[in-house]
Amino acid sequence: MELITTAHNGPSGIAAERLNEAECQSNFCEMHTPLEGNAARVEAERCYFCFDAPCAEACPTGIDIPGFIRMIANGNAVGAAGLILEENIMGGTCARACPVETLCEGVCVRNHGDDRPVTIGLLQRFAVDEALQEGTEFFSRSEQTGKSIGVVGAGPAGLSCAHRLSVLGHDVVVYEARAKSGGLNEYGLAAYKMLDEFAQKESDFITSLGGIEIVHDTILGRDVTLQDLQKRHDAVFLGIGLGGGNTLGIPGEEAEGVADAVAFIDGLRQADQLSAVPVGRRVVVIGGGMTAIDAAVQAKLLGAEEVTIAYRKGADAMKASIVEQEFAKIRGVSIRYWAQPGAVIVEDGQAAGVEFQPSGDSDAGEKFVIPADMVLKAIGQGSHLERAGSADLFEVASGRLVVDDERRTSCSGIWAGGDCIAGGDDLTVSAVQDGKVAANSIHRALSL
Repeated sequence: MELITTAHNGPSGIAAERLNEAECQSNFCEMHTPLEGNAARVEAERCYFCFDAPCAEACPTGIDIPGFIRMIANGNAVGAAGLILEENIMGGTCARACPVETLCEGVCVRNHGDDRPVTIGLLQRFAVDEALQEGTEFFSRSEQTGKSIGVVGAGPAGLSCAHRLSVLGHDVVVYEARAKSGGLNEYGLAAYKMLDEFAQKESDFITSLGGIEIVHDTILGRDVTLQDLQKRHDAVFLGIGLGGGNTLGIPGEEAEGVADAVAFIDGLRQADQLSAVPVGRRVVVIGGGMTAIDAAVQAKLLGAEEVTIAYRKGADAMKASIVEQEFAKIRGVSIRYWAQPGAVIVEDGQAAGVEFQPSGDSDAGEKFVIPADMVLKAIGQGSHLERAGSADLFEVASGRLVVDDERRTSCSGIWAGGDCIAGGDDLTVSAVQDGKVAANSIHRALSL
């Protein structure tokens, strides 16, 4: 893909329409070209179909990866999708957004020497997309149990939990704070990863099973309380995610032009026109995870001339993998390692740059400034457990809910999963697994 950029004489400051809409649409094309039928079968035949497949062990949801790849090789894409969706109801999103290079593909037995791993993510996408396009019905509800479960949050964890509970015969009401379902998939992933309203199509597929009611624009702690839910339902699942972005705690942070990277991505995902999203000419993104990568790359795709990710440690310490870092660099993003932010430089109330102190082995070096008219903070999100209304009922670690192996919280009758629980890795695929495990546990508890 040839990246369209602005001329190096654009105005300073944050502005919309640095590129026209056609140029933005060209930049925000598919991150990876989807496989077609013949190509998918050829790629599937590269798989060794290992008996004790390390790829399946590396998948948080336990998908039978050799099994579904064999089906693709035999021309049965819909059957492959059935194997995938049985374990991961959001197999379509995960095929697009999973860090496969550190999970299934990272441990593929072909991933050594001059060879390359089987492209498991693209094969998974091929199978699920084929099945969704055909409108295949994979699931039916068991005999209704008469039990009702309240799920808070229509993100990956909540929708996964709701779907499995519905399959098991329970009725589910999902309380979602925002106007759309999908959570991170709808509001937090880079636009070039989730084209064509896929998050909504996937949500519609999940709820088409029946037995799942989603109540939007309903905030826990404002429109409904935890006590209300406990009275209304036989069990409760919390998939409330995380709150707003963390602060840097440095001078100048409140200046115009300093913003939260998650909010930037959110605004871009919901924009009717990509070209209308304001972006700086010189952008500095502070952080080292996928949010930093997504925000930086998208700023560049919108027409920012200079985009720099600044991270306080080295490349190996970044939560974003080396592959993801290289992807950003290919898109024209610079990454400055060992850079500890010390202050935002402010001129006339507007961010003009960020001052950094060298960190790590070079922390004795001189301070330096990276010019910027837009500064995006991607240093993690805080907890909003106060929305639960009775957060003191729960055991909490580092602002997140402590759960056991079955995703039970310390409060009887309440389960939790996704980004709001302690010890998670903030991945969609892990949130889906949390919801599935919790649903099975809830079913067992209600069947006693």
